[in-house]
Amino acid sequence: MSEVVSPREVAEALTELWSPRVIAELEDSYVKVAKLQGSLVWHSHDEEDELFFVLKGSLRIEMEDRTVELGEGEAFVVPKGVRHNPVADQECHVMLIERKTTQHTGDEVTEKTRSVADQLRPV
Repeated sequence: MSEVVSPREVAEALTELWSPRVIAELEDSYVKVAKLQGSLVWHSHDEEDELFFVLKGSLRIEMEDRTVELGEGEAFVVPKGVRHNPVADQECHVMLIERKTTQHTGDEVTEKTRSVADQLRPV
């Protein structure tokens, strides 16, 4: 994808919660945006780190040994293998950078789980 893209505008246009969409590819990684509200699910990615960057609102990332709070413009990397649960008390827009092999909710499958094919759908 070699077009100019506004992650904020794409995230704002999303109509589904917890349904990331790929907006760019970088080597072996995808850049995604998502609109979040509520809680996702406790899960981990055994082989991949996951970067969360808050575009709008705030996000809490619960982990077994601590919790981090992110505000607009802040980023955090969940290291591979760390169980975590993203929580947005109010609507929140995020940009994610993940390797292409990263499964949305790791080995956990819920009604919120999205396949890579689903994440590649146009907005």
